[in-house]
Amino acid sequence: MPFSFMISYILPTHNRPEVLKRTLGALGSLPAHRAEVVVVDNASAVPPPVPVALANGLPTKLLMLGRNIGTAARNRGVAAADASSQWIAMLDDDSNPLDLGFLQAIREAPAEAGAIAAEIILPGQHTREAGGLPEVFTGCGVAIRRSAWDQAGVPWNGYDSRFDYYAEEYDLSARLLLHGWRITLDRRFRVAHHKVSAGRNMDRILHRLVRNNGWVMQRYAPPSERRRELWRTARRYGRIAHLEKAEAGYARGLAQLLLTLRRQPRSPMNDSLWARFTGLAEARASLQQAHARQPFGSAALIAPGKNAHIVIAALAELGVRLVSAGDAEAHVIGTMSPGPILDAWDSQSATGTRVIAPWDSLVTPAVTAPGALRDDALDAAA
Repeated sequence: MPFSFMISYILPTHNRPEVLKRTLGALGSLPAHRAEVVVVDNASAVPPPVPVALANGLPTKLLMLGRNIGTAARNRGVAAADASSQWIAMLDDDSNPLDLGFLQAIREAPAEAGAIAAEIILPGQHTREAGGLPEVFTGCGVAIRRSAWDQAGVPWNGYDSRFDYYAEEYDLSARLLLHGWRITLDRRFRVAHHKVSAGRNMDRILHRLVRNNGWVMQRYAPPSERRRELWRTARRYGRIAHLEKAEAGYARGLAQLLLTLRRQPRSPMNDSLWARFTGLAEARASLQQAHARQPFGSAALIAPGKNAHIVIAALAELGVRLVSAGDAEAHVIGTMSPGPILDAWDSQSATGTRVIAPWDSLVTPAVTAPGALRDDALDAAA
């Protein structure tokens, strides 16, 4: 059965014509389907060359902006998208779908799914993107239902331009949840992200990370959690700044956060919604299921990462003690981000030790995409 829905791919770009050319080539190599490609140029020094149509016939649009407006360029792209598009596929100028498996995911998406996140592969690194949570997507690989975008995008018509970059997906994900939508991840949606780490300004990045994540906590954390989450955010990015030698950028970001904290619009979630947003709901359900299948009284946390404290809290609710790896009855993956969970699962599940993922449906055979990060997937992404 052919796919009847229309998709608009949105790609912001800035001064990376060769990177964009590669991405457009990858999109053009996909089988023909009902879609368009909207390229939004964030005031590049030289306008990027964009063909009228890609090799597979997908039509393109090029929007030239007079100034660099960061992630808000995506909003301009959606505004210029074909009015008949039911889904908006957000990409970066260096990310592309590996195949059209995500079309089946869209077709089968439940009515309450406002966004479908992708499994994001980092070619050449044999690993996956580190961001996201069970109901928080990563911006370089997500399909957003147009009606959900229109509803949750108010009052900024999509992403809040004040974020520039970093954590803007958390802000929009929170608004989707507050409007009654769900966010899912479907591993049939596979995206290659050809990200380049060289030359990144870590001071600028840490400035944005501490400020923007602090804004998210201030806006959406329940009253009982707000202060604790703000302190946790400051400590987390303080540690990262120290490791990256970006203390100056972190200090500027923290100062700006404190200056702007009271100006953030408060839309606190209730405890149930907050548990979904942070991943606690998923961690509780998955660890309870694992405990019911085979009880364990002690666990070691492995591959700790973003929201490790959520995994620890869910284990504590079960009465499970945290011990060293050698003394543990089970090893529990210590993050709620999908990419690191899958990476840890791939590397640890064949060791003979009982390994438990705090997001069970992500790693179980019922998931409709490849389990391990196979060489053919990496070859296709290269």
